[in-house]
Amino acid sequence: MKAVICEKFGLPETLKYGELPDPTPGPSQVLIQVDACGVNFPDVLIIQNKYQFKPELPFSPGGEVAGKVIEIGSEVKNVQVGDSVLALCGWGGFAEKVAVDSDRVFKLPSGLTSEIAATTLYTYGTSYHALKDRANLQPGETLLVLGAAGGVGLAAVELGKTMGAKVIAAASSEEKLALCKEKGAELTINYQKEDLKARIKELTQGKGVDVVYDPVGGEYTEAALRGMAWKGRYLIVGFANGEIPKIPMNLPLLKGCSIVGVFWGQFSKLEPEMSFQNIAQLMQWIKQGKISQHIGGRYSLEEAPKALNAILERKMLGKGVVIVKK
Repeated sequence: MKAVICEKFGLPETLKYGELPDPTPGPSQVLIQVDACGVNFPDVLIIQNKYQFKPELPFSPGGEVAGKVIEIGSEVKNVQVGDSVLALCGWGGFAEKVAVDSDRVFKLPSGLTSEIAATTLYTYGTSYHALKDRANLQPGETLLVLGAAGGVGLAAVELGKTMGAKVIAAASSEEKLALCKEKGAELTINYQKEDLKARIKELTQGKGVDVVYDPVGGEYTEAALRGMAWKGRYLIVGFANGEIPKIPMNLPLLKGCSIVGVFWGQFSKLEPEMSFQNIAQLMQWIKQGKISQHIGGRYSLEEAPKALNAILERKMLGKGVVIVKK
């Protein structure tokens, strides 16, 4: 089968387009003919051997796919050959076929395209788990989203609005902030030009924000933490900046706030019933038109390294998708 192959750990330009043997599904696995694969920040980390999960070389990156079931293992009960599905494979998605554990495979609701399905689970799944399960975001609360025009950030903006929060979007350009406004942000901060802490104070009349959603890390974390309201919740989602911040631990003490980790991949494995309920709610909102993925770039399988570079350079607005089956 055709695939984008990581033969040695490194940056996207080290990836190769070539042939890999067709995967064979195990007893509890499903073999999927891939139509589309979402592009996510963990893909950039995994090819550099910087992610929590470390596949053996060679492998294909790409952890979020949609396609059609073409073979099932003897123990699989939840899907049948011919079903249209979306799946969390972790890696292997930038290829024509991928074998996935059946408990990570979900039937597609009617009317949901492979392109939209393949760009939904990681971003909306992460953001909804963060806002609902980890922050307990309530209607009327103020939510600050850092890196708000990226995949998970834009999903958090849209979900925060849907959940009844007042959303402040923070990003590095006016173009990005304009997109955030389209998705429901009431207020914006350009942290390339404005002082983040001072602007938070100004926009909240000194109260601070109830929830911070932070997939960026680096220099913005401490400034945002200093802008927390009493009993606020600070969500640690990722470190797209590349720098894991060191937080002065007197700040959560003085703010009476919580710093909460968000690891959606592990949550979906350890708490599958709640994860499934979350996914069902997201699918319902998509069908109702309350949330809709913004596709920032479409790429062929051969162009997958370009998609990863766009994320690495923080040029991707919304979510990228690799179209595997034309």
